[in-house]
Amino acid sequence: MVWFISSSVLSILVGLFIVTIEHPGSGLNLAIPAESVDTGLAVGGMSLKGFLSHTIPTSIAGAMANNEILQIVVFSMFFGIGGASLGEKFNAPLVAALDVVSHIMLKVTGYVMYVAPLAIFAAISSVIATQGLGILLNYASFIGGYYVAILLTCLVLLAVGYMVLKKEVFRLVSMLKDPVLVAFTTSSSEAAYPKTLEQLTKFGCSRNIVSFVLPIGYSFNLVGSMVYCSFASMFIAQAYNIHLSFAEITVLMLTLMLASKGIAGVPRSALVVLAATIPSFNIPVAGILLLMGIDHFLDMGRSAINVLGNGIATAMLAQNEGLLEEDAEERVPQQLVG
Repeated sequence: MVWFISSSVLSILVGLFIVTIEHPGSGLNLAIPAESVDTGLAVGGMSLKGFLSHTIPTSIAGAMANNEILQIVVFSMFFGIGGASLGEKFNAPLVAALDVVSHIMLKVTGYVMYVAPLAIFAAISSVIATQGLGILLNYASFIGGYYVAILLTCLVLLAVGYMVLKKEVFRLVSMLKDPVLVAFTTSSSEAAYPKTLEQLTKFGCSRNIVSFVLPIGYSFNLVGSMVYCSFASMFIAQAYNIHLSFAEITVLMLTLMLASKGIAGVPRSALVVLAATIPSFNIPVAGILLLMGIDHFLDMGRSAINVLGNGIATAMLAQNEGLLEEDAEERVPQQLVG
């Protein structure tokens, strides 16, 4: 958990550093909009009581239908404990069935991606029609600076990984290239989860460590989302010529980091975190509409680095616990289930 918090802070600082230097939102000079503008995003409170209540599902079917990852994780933990207590004789058929379901869902994801370009084209066209062609330069600056921040964050993760794993970190990155590519092309780190699980086990991480750390990382170690939140919030402030003091920026970044931990797995979670946080700092929530048209391109990068960050974190923990095996690449994939 210490590493998860540290990596979140580092990624926020990297994003803040690049966006402060580049100023991608400068020049837009947007007028402060009406407070009633609807972004189409569900925004809820971020209180401790609300967060704790939110983690306990009232219905697992409802949690799955609404993609409430935290609730699904809590249910899965108790479900797994119950299944393990029954022994392999009873839970083996269920494990095999769930494995088949996971492969089917990945196939369905592939079908959805066939029509994704049409949706992206429509979103971009809508933004250009309302804001004019000049916004393309700001978009180019935003996307370029954002991916520079993503690259710097990757280098930081690799540097820390090298301190713990030494040269093995390069073998780890090589083995994670497939799940990272899946996350990048689908804009979903969840779609890359099965392959990430398989590759980490082949790398030599204990299956128990992988099965424990990786799901937690998917909820709490979202380094890509942290880069995005810091970058996007400052971009919107710059677009509306809103100047924040150092103290305000510090509190904003801490709030974004804490808010993201309680909203993991929500569709467009990074945008939802922004919508819930920036109004408290007098930044118009309507500014998020500027980002919706290009969010898919940004989501590709943050999904990819989320997978890489969680992979490195899992391997580092396995190394520290003495549960990192060598020459484990021939591990049978079917043994990963469960």
